[in-house]
Amino acid sequence: MTEKNKKKIMIVFGTRPEAIKLAPLVMAVRRSNDFTPIVCVFRQHKEMMDQVLSVFNLKPDFDLPISISDRALFGHGINVFSKFKSIFESGFGLLKFLRILHGEKPEILIVQGDTFTAFLASLLAFYCRVKVGHVEAGLRTNNKLNPFPEEINRRLISVLSDIHFAPTELAKNNLLRENVPTGSIFVTGNTIIDAIRFITEKSSSPEINAKWKGIFKSRSGPKINSGKIVLVTAHRRESFGEGLKNICDAVLELASKHKDVSFVYPVHQNPNVRKTVLPILSNKENIHLIEPLEYESFVHLMKNSHHILTDSGGIQEEVSYLAKPAVVMRNFTERGEGIVDGNIMLVGTDRKKIVDASERLLKDEGLYGKMAMKHDTYGDGHASEAIILALNNLLSK
Repeated sequence: MTEKNKKKIMIVFGTRPEAIKLAPLVMAVRRSNDFTPIVCVFRQHKEMMDQVLSVFNLKPDFDLPISISDRALFGHGINVFSKFKSIFESGFGLLKFLRILHGEKPEILIVQGDTFTAFLASLLAFYCRVKVGHVEAGLRTNNKLNPFPEEINRRLISVLSDIHFAPTELAKNNLLRENVPTGSIFVTGNTIIDAIRFITEKSSSPEINAKWKGIFKSRSGPKINSGKIVLVTAHRRESFGEGLKNICDAVLELASKHKDVSFVYPVHQNPNVRKTVLPILSNKENIHLIEPLEYESFVHLMKNSHHILTDSGGIQEEVSYLAKPAVVMRNFTERGEGIVDGNIMLVGTDRKKIVDASERLLKDEGLYGKMAMKHDTYGDGHASEAIILALNNLLSK
């Protein structure tokens, strides 16, 4: 089929995790004989987004100035109208997006996950009578306030979607319980496995190894080759305040007990994170607070960590491929598969529970061995190809 006759698929994302998970799909659409991608970015964090685009060699067709910040959505006060005003302050960008939808006339718009970007793009596509496809559909905690607002964003996107790409059978069953038509659900695996497979195959070079190891060079205390590494990531909105303080206190206690272990924490740029983390954990001998890493270096850091303390959703999936144990510092997870497989322990943000779980992994080799197992629950790294097949099924009717 000639390029002119290929069907257009618009792929929209606004955050780094969305970009990582949709990049393999963009590349798969590029390789397709039947489709051509239109990449549209709702620009939020320029530097972090540019890192991902560079790694996967992506250039957006449309790069829109639509920034939907925590401060705009969840600042002090309960004036709903002022919140929506802040969302639409970048009205030119949203208007341009609507014009793009009408002008490009894509066969379908693809979004991923549970962000406000994904929900807003899906809603606008619906208003423009453009079909919506949802990557990573069907994840649920069944608690509409946790995570907030992501749980509701996912459910609303499911209502708006015409085709649902569920990563697992559990996710498919969640959708079926909500009366989503069986024929519109395709179990594809998760595209994060595609991304991490691509990175591990692409970037085993000495330059990348030197790059991520270099984060230790300016610090005193344990170096990368002198002991175990525990990777820490914590940035979720529901943990802001007391929960994040408890996480920091747990890391501080662990670091004081285990001087031969390096605790590496790439600190998110969100000021709500930094105002808690930096006062508690700065200038500690074996705690390394670093800036967020580009994805290639971060994957290498995960691969070389003993275990991970995290509140991330994506990492819960990545550890199944990397065979790494993770202590999940959340009260709820929409990724219960990891608990069943044994890669993750769900402990909440209680300091003692975090410390106890991490110490068990450091001391109990039997437990560690059981949790450090590779699983294919989230697929074999070819979810994007499965999505292309599903799109052929839908759009050929």
